[in-house]
This record gives sequence, structure tokens and C-alpha cells, in this order.
Amino acid sequence: MLLVSDIEAVCPPLARGTPRFLRQGVLTIMNQIFNRRAQKEMRQALRQSLPPAELILWSKLRSRQICDQKFRRQFSVGLYVVDFYCPDLKLAIEVDGDSHFQAGEQRRDRKRQAYIESIGIRFLRSRNNEVRENLRGVLEAIYRRILELKGSV
Repeated sequence: MLLVSDIEAVCPPLARGTPRFLRQGVLTIMNQIFNRRAQKEMRQALRQSLPPAELILWSKLRSRQICDQKFRRQFSVGLYVVDFYCPDLKLAIEVDGDSHFQAGEQRRDRKRQAYIESIGIRFLRSRNNEVRENLRGVLEAIYRRILELKGSV
């Protein structure tokens, strides 16, 4: 399992004027973890068929509407795809639908979340019905989490 310390050891911050071959090496390593080319078509298909609750939440996250933070939708991390991701804060937001509560899915979700957290990404989860029935509460939770993370960044 790849840890943040492993990435930082291999990918230290690059100074201006870093030789091209070094920049490409870092990008290659990062592309093996984030938004892998092999998953591009899957991510595009997921974006085009967002469930209603994700579409509602995306309408509030897009265009830096919350705390001027940029979110991406259907962002891949390793072999997994998270619903929404804020790169600056390393925050993943998941909207759990009915499929997440079927037999075996919660164990799979825990494994997936553990992997994603192991590379330094924090999670915030809500259910479909929370987004539909209490959007304001979900947005307030996101807002509080962003402020908390901005304080620690």
C-alpha cells in the first residue's frame, strides 16, 4: 500500500526550473494514483449519468461556490473513483446511495476508504436522502469540514 510519506519521498515539491525529465517522472508517478488514463472512459460515463442526489450536490460544489474551493467530480484515486474531490484540501466527498447498503458493500466501502485515507485524503460521507431532504445541513457539514481543514493546512 502506498503511503503519503512514500509519495513525498519520491515526489518532493518541484522548484521552478526543474529539468523536464524529472517533472515527467513525478507526473508519471502521480498519474498512477490520481485520474489514471485507464479509468478515463469510466469517469466520463459516471459524470454523464450522475444520480439525482449527486447532481444536486454538484450544482452547489461546482465553480468554487463553497469557500472558494475547487471540486472535481468522479475523480479517481488508485483503482477507486470518489464522487467529489477537492485537491487543495485533499477532501473526498461521497454521496452514498442504496447500493452502498447492500450485503458486502459496507465492507468494500471500508476497504476503499482505508486505502484512500492511507494516501492522505480525508473523507466526508452523506446519504442520498440527506442531500435530497436536508441539503442545507449537508452543505453546512461540508463548509465546517473545509474550515477545519483550511486551519490545518
